[in-house]
Amino acid sequence: MMIKENLIDDIRIKWKNIQSYLSEKGYDACLLSMDVNLFYVSGQIYNGYFYLPATGDPLFFVKRPNGLDGKSVFYIRKPEQIVDYMADLGMEKPKSIMLEADELTYNDYVRLQALFTPEKTGNATTMMREIRRIKTPWEIEQFRISGKMHTKTYSEIPECYRAGMTDLEFQYEIERRMRKNGSFGVFRTFGSNMDIFMGSILAGENAEAPSPFDFALGGAGVDVSCPIGANGTLLKDGTAVMVDMAGNYTAYCTDMTRVFAVGKLPELAYKAHQVSLDIQYEMESKAQPGFSTAEIFNLAESIAGKEGLSAYFMGTKQQAKFVGHGIGLQINELPVLTARSKDLLAEGMVFALEPKFVIPGVGAVGVENSYLVTAAGVEKLTCAAENIINF
Repeated sequence: MMIKENLIDDIRIKWKNIQSYLSEKGYDACLLSMDVNLFYVSGQIYNGYFYLPATGDPLFFVKRPNGLDGKSVFYIRKPEQIVDYMADLGMEKPKSIMLEADELTYNDYVRLQALFTPEKTGNATTMMREIRRIKTPWEIEQFRISGKMHTKTYSEIPECYRAGMTDLEFQYEIERRMRKNGSFGVFRTFGSNMDIFMGSILAGENAEAPSPFDFALGGAGVDVSCPIGANGTLLKDGTAVMVDMAGNYTAYCTDMTRVFAVGKLPELAYKAHQVSLDIQYEMESKAQPGFSTAEIFNLAESIAGKEGLSAYFMGTKQQAKFVGHGIGLQINELPVLTARSKDLLAEGMVFALEPKFVIPGVGAVGVENSYLVTAAGVEKLTCAAENIINF
């Protein structure tokens, strides 16, 4: 086996969870090849496949890099060699198997189907997203490390500002701090058409610009080929500057948003920001295992409406229909905090809550924090100051 010694116990928990899912759903095995899933089940990323039967030990089929070893590691050039190795080990091909149907290319999916010729094929993408919702003790510790370094970087943001900057120049300085503090510089997302680099800065009118990407807020971006985030807006007096930069200081990404101001903002902006805090406090007082994720969205929307802020809630020209999301190896994991969700909070989930408002001509305000669901409620993992900070 090629698992690092300090991760063996954690990885075995994950294998057991996958095998329980396979048995419950009536599948003989799963085959994984996506980088995030390979990391989840092995503690590293490699080019190849991970085969796990519903009972028994896994097999690692590696194309590259060279140098991985262990009795269950087999080097291959093509996937057809997988069944050859299995035959050599006296293993029959599974009659039913789960493949990453939502992520494999069509050609790869068809090739693997032809290779295994199963009677039944399930969607391992769905399986892995559901299993990854509940974090292991080791994963939770990685979140705490990331949250601590994320908070450190945010404490340094005021030092990044200089009068006369654009939002892009401001973002470059924050990115420099991020990398110095240990950020990986990789912002992993699930789904197609979700390109973003290290996070987003929204200032002034740009906060209203709708984006095709499924994030809470948009921004025009620097080019129509990447329409998200900062676009060169001058940070002038009366501008709200929302900083939503990734917390990828471990493989497990925390999510945090804070707001800064150039000069004094209109009273509406301060009111909306306080309502965002009120929504957060209300969630913190109610959230616990078994609490509906849809109800979190509903209470946020209700509070915004009672305060007369519905027109600004989660955007203006385009309003997001969620107020938070699960986080993990990818920034947009399950559950999604939306009115349509049927999910309930469960101990070990980690999610981000981001009630935000866009004030036309001023910018975006509100907060975002990452939370761990515990037996007693929720634990905040991102603890930077939450008031609007003036430069």
